[in-house]
Amino acid sequence: MLNIAVCVKRFGLWGGKEIYAVEVARGLVRKGHRVTVFAYRADPDLLENLAFQAVPQRMAFSNLMSTLNFIAQTRRKIPGGAFDVVHSHERHYGTDLVTLHSFSYRSGMERYTGLRKIDQQYLSPRSLGYLWLEARQMRVPWLIAVSESIARDVRERYGRRERMCVIPPGVDTRRFHPDRVRARREEARRRLGIGPREPVVLFVGSAFQRKGLDRLIAAISEEMRLLVVGTGDHLRRYRAMAARRGLERRVSFLGFAADVRPCYAAADVVVLPSRSEAFGMSILEAMACGLPAIVSANSGVAGLIQDGINGFLMDSPETLGPLLRWLVAADRRRDVGRKARETAERYTWERITAAHEACYAQMVSERTAR
Repeated sequence: MLNIAVCVKRFGLWGGKEIYAVEVARGLVRKGHRVTVFAYRADPDLLENLAFQAVPQRMAFSNLMSTLNFIAQTRRKIPGGAFDVVHSHERHYGTDLVTLHSFSYRSGMERYTGLRKIDQQYLSPRSLGYLWLEARQMRVPWLIAVSESIARDVRERYGRRERMCVIPPGVDTRRFHPDRVRARREEARRRLGIGPREPVVLFVGSAFQRKGLDRLIAAISEEMRLLVVGTGDHLRRYRAMAARRGLERRVSFLGFAADVRPCYAAADVVVLPSRSEAFGMSILEAMACGLPAIVSANSGVAGLIQDGINGFLMDSPETLGPLLRWLVAADRRRDVGRKARETAERYTWERITAAHEACYAQMVSERTAR
């Protein structure tokens, strides 16, 4: 049995990073380990059999300052040698292990050119702070990357190759199951005013610009319906974009959904045409439901996709429209969806938890040998 400290600002089912932290922590407890959560906030319903230490939240006016405060407070609360493993899901240093849930800040600098790049990289206190923090983070003894894309980013930007595991998010294959989707399909479509034969495309996520919602709206044809789930940026802009294409009645902005399963039930295809995506948990959920998915080839979840077999990879926005039109045929969707489900079954949270156990064991063994 290991005594494990888990550091995450919010311990709850509020986002991809948080869901990952919650599911792995609870899985470790079920396997007999002792887990203490250090967080600003925690959903009390999720703390059964876990210990919890509240971290004082200060300097919340700035994400960077809030992160630095979280680091300082958790280091103060966790004395040296008190835990076998200190594992953070935030930008952190001074821990044994950090899970990287996003691409490096340094890689984001590459989108700037000329004077803008000089300003952001050398003259912005915020950027300088994040780059300083990230450099320290990359020297943490062990790293977990949630996709091979992130691991490659770390190798290219920081030359880090040793002591790094790639462990993607998992999925609850009982909660997200083709049988449950089929059972709810008729009711879900009726509530959304969707005809039985209308092909329905689903988009799930916030950060509409980064996740490429504009690309998807441009690819929707008049016979399709698009459901947009999430509270993204510049909503008026995307409504106007749909209106300009005469799709006001074909695009439904549903906002935040506490339970997205009815939307999967109504859908035929799930699409995530992101410009940048560390992973994309909605795609793995869709695959578990037996739905075909289309994702950007540069997204983290693309590593799970065999193009044309269990899903589709979008090399450019221009290929999205033809792919959607090809998938209108139900028999094509069925074959790809079945393979998608088979893939998702290899990424249960139980298996992801076991991968963490293996990483911890390697880390503890190496420390003991030293």
